[in-house]
Amino acid sequence: MGESGLSDAAVEARLARLDDVLGQLEQIPGRTAELALEAVETLTEVYGEALRRTMECADASDDVVRALTADELLRHLLLLHGLHPDRMEDRAARAVDDLRATLKKAGADVELVGVDSGVARVHISSGSSCGGCGSTAELEQLVREQVLTAAPELAGVEAVTPEPAPALIPVSALLRRPGVIGV
Repeated sequence: MGESGLSDAAVEARLARLDDVLGQLEQIPGRTAELALEAVETLTEVYGEALRRTMECADASDDVVRALTADELLRHLLLLHGLHPDRMEDRAARAVDDLRATLKKAGADVELVGVDSGVARVHISSGSSCGGCGSTAELEQLVREQVLTAAPELAGVEAVTPEPAPALIPVSALLRRPGVIGV
């Protein structure tokens, strides 16, 4: 098989054009536009079934599944058709982990607190040396975009403040007995 495939940029351009054309079709009244939209929907269903069968064949090989899910276009299509083999929570956690390395270089950190009722909750912190991180709102937007790209079925991504750690009682205070002098 030759290397005559489309580049990621070319795929993005075609997807943008498709989105534009479908938007225009939806605005056109009449049976012709309805048939065109039905044709696109039917073609999408057939291609989704082909992709499901591909994943079924690939299931025996972790390497093949990993390669399929690593490709940006295939990952997008697997998500679109509900065929991605990884759980939503795992994909959200991986997105946060991937982003953590980049943010740490800039003096910030991000941690997935959990996913509840379809909402990923993340703790984002930026140190005082985070001059290159941007504002907290920019950090939250970056994290939100990355997590939703990995797990678009999430209802949202929410920045949360973690519960403060309980105050520790110094050991020396525990060793003192009330009313005893010199201890």
